[in-house]
Amino acid sequence: MNTSELKSMARKAAFGERRIAHGQGLDNDANAQLTSYLKQQDAELVIAAYMPIRTEVSPLPSMKRMAMRGRRICVPVIVGDEQPLEFHEWTPACEMIDGPFGASVPKDGAILIPDIIITPLVAFDPSGYRLGYGGGFYDRSFEQISEQKSIMAIGFAYSEQELMIVPREDTDYKLDAVITEKGILSF
Repeated sequence: MNTSELKSMARKAAFGERRIAHGQGLDNDANAQLTSYLKQQDAELVIAAYMPIRTEVSPLPSMKRMAMRGRRICVPVIVGDEQPLEFHEWTPACEMIDGPFGASVPKDGAILIPDIIITPLVAFDPSGYRLGYGGGFYDRSFEQISEQKSIMAIGFAYSEQELMIVPREDTDYKLDAVITEKGILSF
């Protein structure tokens, strides 16, 4: 069995775990952990988060809290297949439009280059690897931005999304940490 097939099988199982965790009302606890982490970071750092879809843990409460503190926040925008993401500035009051895959994107947000990237995921492992949806958008973005400057790649998930090992390829980017409702795992 090749890595692609292993990832597909792991993804299917992990979606089920995430769906169960999503129904348990853990987002407030997860956001308390995320907000605490972000408060400790330099106020000048640009934060990228995301607009949640399906059963992803929602970072919106933390995004709103950080925006109220004057932090610059941006969200990912898919610009094309096989391309890195662009990150467009977001505020709680900005006008949003439908983007690819059902995620809303700012209608007129400036393009920013984030210092901290909060990423959704399907699963993660104790070594800091994430399993995404399979498009490679975040891995390409982490790679491109890290060639320009130092970034912090942070997974945001439910603790139940942890696997013993995520099947990986050379192009998979290792996270710096994963934040769940139970705390922060640093790698």
